[in-house]
Amino acid sequence: MRQIEILLNEYGHSHTNKFNILIHAVAVPAIYFVTLGLVWSIPRPEMLVHFDVTWAHIAVIPMLIYYFRLSGPIGAAMTLLSVVSLYGIMLIERSVYDVWMVCLVLFVVMWILQFVGHKVEGKSPSFLKDVQFLLVGPAWWWVHWLKRMNIPY
Repeated sequence: MRQIEILLNEYGHSHTNKFNILIHAVAVPAIYFVTLGLVWSIPRPEMLVHFDVTWAHIAVIPMLIYYFRLSGPIGAAMTLLSVVSLYGIMLIERSVYDVWMVCLVLFVVMWILQFVGHKVEGKSPSFLKDVQFLLVGPAWWWVHWLKRMNIPY
């Protein structure tokens, strides 16, 4: 069995309740987005400012390498989520709101929802067993969409 299938199967064991799955369908991509937003907000050295690069741009690179090593289609899907997330963060930055504040509030709300979902599920979040599952969550979310589009992962 491929590594991606092993990880998704294990992740899926604590995500079987429909309510928990629904919460994760919203919270997982939102947490990815707001985490990038928080990383985006870390002050940058002048060199990064000069090239208009944030820490979020840099953080995306190893994450995408991880996803592409698991699966090409999941890597491509995560590239799409990353681009959309970075664009959304850029829009927040151009608004009257502080990126870090918006993202921090959403981060807390989404994690509360995640834990509510796991309380209903009656199972602990997978990342408590292995921190790698923090990255598997978005892949698991994408697999549902890839399957609907008949794209093998």
